[in-house]
Amino acid sequence: ERLADGRLSYWIRHQIIKGVTPRMLVWWFSHLEGDVIVGNKRINRYRAWHPYDHVHASYARRLPDGSIGPGARIRLREYLGANARYAVDTVTTIEKLDEDGFIHHPTVHGIRGVVCMEYSFTRVSEGTRYENRLLVGAAEGWMRLINPLIQRFGFDHAHGLAWLRHNIEEVGLFEHFLPDLYRHETGDGE
Repeated sequence: ERLADGRLSYWIRHQIIKGVTPRMLVWWFSHLEGDVIVGNKRINRYRAWHPYDHVHASYARRLPDGSIGPGARIRLREYLGANARYAVDTVTTIEKLDEDGFIHHPTVHGIRGVVCMEYSFTRVSEGTRYENRLLVGAAEGWMRLINPLIQRFGFDHAHGLAWLRHNIEEVGLFEHFLPDLYRHETGDGE
């Protein structure tokens, strides 16, 4: 939908992610680096999350104590829909990461403040209600003037649809690997 301030909003309310808690999701977004064992094969955990689209994830900046949270930065490379036309190669700054959700701001073509990713996590009896929103365009100031250009040349409607599909696919995989990985690596039986 187009918001009153000129930004585009793409949003998803996923089906309940069964057996996955908000605590597991916070842990996951704080531990994107490394490998996992899948079918007796060691593979990059970010690629395991979406084998066709994900290429790389690493932490470009951690907090002073080495942890991941607001102020940390993540480097992400992926191809939405496994399509080079929808390449993502960004460093994104974490604004929020807690059991209520995750907000980060990707840098796009060297510009910060024109894309925002918002995730909300709500614990329910079967697992977690997970909602996503991708905002494209600047909300205030002179940068609002470039929203039509960003939305036409940087992130058009087809790109938005590719993001929606990508997100549905990756979030749909959480219940198949995250509970076991979380228990194995943390020892927490939650």
